[in-house]
Amino acid sequence: MPIRIPDHLPARKTLEQEGVYVMDSSRAARQDIRPLEFGLLNLMPNKERTETQFARLIGATPLQINLSLVRVTEHQSKNTPEDYLKSFYQTWEEVKERKFDGFIVTGAPIANIPFEEVRYWPEMLEIMEWTRTNVHHTMFICWGAQAALHHFHGARRYRMDKKAFGVFRHRIVKPGSPWLRGMSDNPMIPVSRYNDIDRTSLGDDLDVLIDNAELGLCMLEHRQGRAVYFLNHLEYDNRSLTDEYERDISSGIETPLPENLFPNGDTSAEPENRWRSHAHLLFQNWINEIYQTTPYRLEEIGQ
Repeated sequence: MPIRIPDHLPARKTLEQEGVYVMDSSRAARQDIRPLEFGLLNLMPNKERTETQFARLIGATPLQINLSLVRVTEHQSKNTPEDYLKSFYQTWEEVKERKFDGFIVTGAPIANIPFEEVRYWPEMLEIMEWTRTNVHHTMFICWGAQAALHHFHGARRYRMDKKAFGVFRHRIVKPGSPWLRGMSDNPMIPVSRYNDIDRTSLGDDLDVLIDNAELGLCMLEHRQGRAVYFLNHLEYDNRSLTDEYERDISSGIETPLPENLFPNGDTSAEPENRWRSHAHLLFQNWINEIYQTTPYRLEEIGQ
């Protein structure tokens, strides 16, 4: 079964070329089932790239999913034209009365700014509280995960000695977790962050699912809160880290080459994607668990 996204979204062509089955609105309306309702709060500057990355993973499911693209209301994008946003995105104010089976909050390139100084932090607080009542299960990614851990659990964030940047082996801590079903013991996972979470600030209500002793926490679960926190980037495509490196260099930011990305360290070669299968496993497990546990009547979510 396909993913349903806006008919003229640019990501559609890319997904169809990759063999992802995308359903148009008229055909979806004839399906005599309740599709799952998913939302993507996209905080990244390159909206099109990020929405393609997540739609690629969500669209591999055998279930029908309606994906709604959401942006914060109190923020003017510098990198995405307003007419693009108006065509394909809804503000959180426009969707906050809706219910969602699954909801994703992405990262944002504001790692060095204290949470309370982020311009749209008041709205983020409202959104995070809203996920408790209007979303069956939420996945917080990168900065989104740091923000949610800070808000919900009082977790302390600290700046690491150097940026963790590249593709690194991680350890599966809870192999029995339904989110990690089918994963190998030491998956390669893309990492791009300056900050980590102080483990001593975590309470007993959080389980560490994936870890790296040197780089820090990767994935945690809040059982009662119906949420997972993924601090790294399984959604990345093979050029995400390379493009980030080139962007930083062109901006005058001293950045090391991403580790373990290029074949034999040859920067002239195309970067290898050694995490794609685990990205699909994670998202298929997440979607399957949502499908198995979400109420049939959408309006009953959060009750």
